Amino acid sequence: LQPEQGGIHPREASRHHSDLGPGIIQSALEEAGIKYNAIDIIAFSRGPGLGPCLRTTATMARTIAQKLDIPLVDVNHCVAHIEIGCLESGFEDPVTVYVSGGNSQIIAFAGSRFRTFGETLDIAIGNMLDVLGRELGMGFPAGPMVEKLAKQGNEYHNLPYSVKGMDMSYSGILTAAKKLFSEGVSIPDICFSVQETAFGMLAEIAERAIAHTKKQELLLTGGVARNNRLSEILEGVSERHGVKFHRVTPSLAGDQGAMIAWNGLLQFKAGHTIGISDSQVLPKWRTDEQDIIWRT
Repeated sequence: LQPEQGGIHPREASRHHSDLGPGIIQSALEEAGIKYNAIDIIAFSRGPGLGPCLRTTATMARTIAQKLDIPLVDVNHCVAHIEIGCLESGFEDPVTVYVSGGNSQIIAFAGSRFRTFGETLDIAIGNMLDVLGRELGMGFPAGPMVEKLAKQGNEYHNLPYSVKGMDMSYSGILTAAKKLFSEGVSIPDICFSVQETAFGMLAEIAERAIAHTKKQELLLTGGVARNNRLSEILEGVSERHGVKFHRVTPSLAGDQGAMIAWNGLLQFKAGHTIGISDSQVLPKWRTDEQDIIWRT
């Protein structure tokens, strides 16, 4: 769904899900060569996310589960990003850099949960890049265009480097970048400066998390993981600390059904399901609020 202007509009996106959802489900079944009666469980994203969109897809999941009389499994969207990355990479216990339009977190498993070691204090890095792109006249999503133009930049301009303990702030970068634009600084130089500053902040916090946890794997996941410069910087972090590094492939970086299905399967095998009456969506469900029973 590409909005004509601005970012994602929750109600419009929800209608889009409602209109296209049944057809997509049918297409998936046809591509897999199975019928509805071959489905054993239904997994759905319970949160975090946009409430209207979560409610629309949760309703579809409940309907199918009721109709087929099969178990329903609720999935934490952020946890699903981590686990699909672990499946692809073979990693067992990584420090995860999870970056997307709605999230910017440094995460590691400890004490039966995925703990958030650092996160944004205001806007997510993906949202910052999209808003910046809109201010600079780009379409949505702007991240790929920012990356492309950054390669043409050759002069770094100082921007607010806001790391506070293990957390970060991106709103100051956005404000300062808009000011540079109003002063006539070239768009490639702005994009270059924004990327180097924002990604440097992530790298610093990831480096601290590795040093603190002593973990031997570094995973990059989420929609912004598609950015080659970010991957390059984090790969440098992994080399300095002698740990393995993996960036999820582009098809698994953004939001997709595979990660929801995989996490649903992990939970089901560990004995978890949820009743329909208890399956209300949780738009603000945090990564560290779910017990990870399949890892304990």
